Amino acid sequence: MENRKRKAARTLLLAGIIVCLIPFGQAYGQSRQHRAQQEDLKRLVTEVPVEYPVQTDSAPQEVGALVLPEQEAGADGGQPEEKPAMLEQYAGLYEENQDLVGWLSIAGMKIDYPVMQNEDDGYYLHHDFYGEESKYGCLYVRGQADLDAGTNFIIYGHNMKDGSMFGDLDRYLEESFYKEHSTVSFDTLYEERTYEILAVFRSQVYNEDEDEDVFKYYQFYEADTQEEFEDFYGNIKELSLYDTGVEAKYGDTFLTLSTCAYHVKDGRLVVVAKRTE
Repeated sequence: MENRKRKAARTLLLAGIIVCLIPFGQAYGQSRQHRAQQEDLKRLVTEVPVEYPVQTDSAPQEVGALVLPEQEAGADGGQPEEKPAMLEQYAGLYEENQDLVGWLSIAGMKIDYPVMQNEDDGYYLHHDFYGEESKYGCLYVRGQADLDAGTNFIIYGHNMKDGSMFGDLDRYLEESFYKEHSTVSFDTLYEERTYEILAVFRSQVYNEDEDEDVFKYYQFYEADTQEEFEDFYGNIKELSLYDTGVEAKYGDTFLTLSTCAYHVKDGRLVVVAKRTE
C-alpha cells in the first residue's frame, strides 16, 4: 500500500512538472520558428532578384504579378510619376508582401528586420511577414507615416523576452552601449539611409483618466513650422537619459524607434535618430 502511494505521488509530481514545462516548450518552439522565418527573409534580401527598370510611358509594366510602385499612374491619373528604381535587394521580398516599406538594422544587435505598413495600424502587432498570427508580429509604421518626405516616422516593435524584434532596445539605457552602437541603418525600397542616435528616453502613453504630464512623441510626424520642430527637438533632448552630443536643426528628419517599457503603466522606451545620409 505504501509503495502504491509513493508511486502515485511520483506520477502526480511528474505530471505536474510536464504540465509546467509545456508553456516553456511552446515558447521555445515559437522562438525557433520566428528565428527561422527571419533568416529566410534575410536570404531573400541577399539573393540577386530580377532587375526591374523604371517605366516612363503611360502603361505600367508588369513583371509576373508584380506592378512596382514607381510605375503607378500619377495623382492626376495621367503620366506616371517617375521614382527611383526599387533597390534590387528588396524586389523579391516586396513581391512576397507589398506591405513592405523598408528594412531596419543596427550593427552588433539582433535588430535586422523588414518594416511593414498596413492600412490597419494594429495588423502587424499580431501577424508575421506572411500574414500568419504571431505574438512576435513585425516591425511596422502607422499609415500616416511618410517615409519619403515626413519630418519624423516612428517604427514600432514588441519588446520580446528572447531579445528579438525590439527586445534588446533597452540596452540603449546604458550610455556605454550607445557609444558602441550609435548608428542606425534604415533602407526604404528606393534608397539606403543612415541615422545617428541623438536621444534615448523613457516615456509613456498619455491616459486622460490620470493627471500626468506626458510628452506625446508618438503624435509627431510633420513639422509644418520651425516652432513645431523645436518643440519636438527640445523635448527629446531634455528627456534624454544622457547627452549624445548630436544636434539637429530645422529641416533635419528623424527616425524614432518605440517599444514597451515597464517602469510605469503603459511605459515606452524611445530611441530617436537623425538622418545623416
